[in-house]
Amino acid sequence: MGQATAGSSPVTAGVVASNRARKRHASHADSPAGPRDPPDSVALSASVLVLNRLYMAVHVIGVRRAFGLLFRDLAEVIHLEEGRFSNYDFGTWREQSEFRARLKRPYEDWIRAVNFEIQVPRVIRLLEFDRLPRQHLHLNRRNILARDDHRCQYCARHFPSHQLSIDHVQPRSRGGLTSWENLVCACLACNIKKGGRTPQEAKMKLVRHPFKPKHNPLLALKLENPKYESWKTWLESAHWDIGSRE
Repeated sequence: MGQATAGSSPVTAGVVASNRARKRHASHADSPAGPRDPPDSVALSASVLVLNRLYMAVHVIGVRRAFGLLFRDLAEVIHLEEGRFSNYDFGTWREQSEFRARLKRPYEDWIRAVNFEIQVPRVIRLLEFDRLPRQHLHLNRRNILARDDHRCQYCARHFPSHQLSIDHVQPRSRGGLTSWENLVCACLACNIKKGGRTPQEAKMKLVRHPFKPKHNPLLALKLENPKYESWKTWLESAHWDIGSRE
């Protein structure tokens, strides 16, 4: 395996070399199905929950950054095994991955470097970070869309993000506040139809009344994915915002 660049880990450097080899091989092969994303690209798009030294969740980061922290001995893996959590540094996690690779389980993500294969951890713990999680939940477009599950709160249809807008239930021209309790996700057609009126004036009914969520809406969506089942131990009792650093 080639030498890792500064700030990188053998995992990410190995993935780059491995992917380059795949691309060279693919360039000499005719594939009627067309190019496919390598498995590593799927694994690298996963998320990793970060705990502080006191085992409190503080961030969500990407896989590359997580392996960088592990390789520099700034963090350790926290892995759920048979109802118990075990701690691993980078070396012991790599050894454990070699053993676990014989019987991979559903919802696991794996990365193949040039000389070895390693499992993507779901949770890591920072060894020298004591700061507490933030107590403020950000009011922004991304969190509003996540809270409302990308569903227009007037017609109840789901839309991609670029086809949705944020609507003030009580219009700002009528003194409506920019708050969790007055903002909803609305499709462009419904937003135009409602205009500067209240839902009652526009004869439009809300799917549900807006509210301030107790948990980060983006994390709530993550927890619906079985691969992040182990996160629930650290997040279900949390009422604060975990910043995404992906």
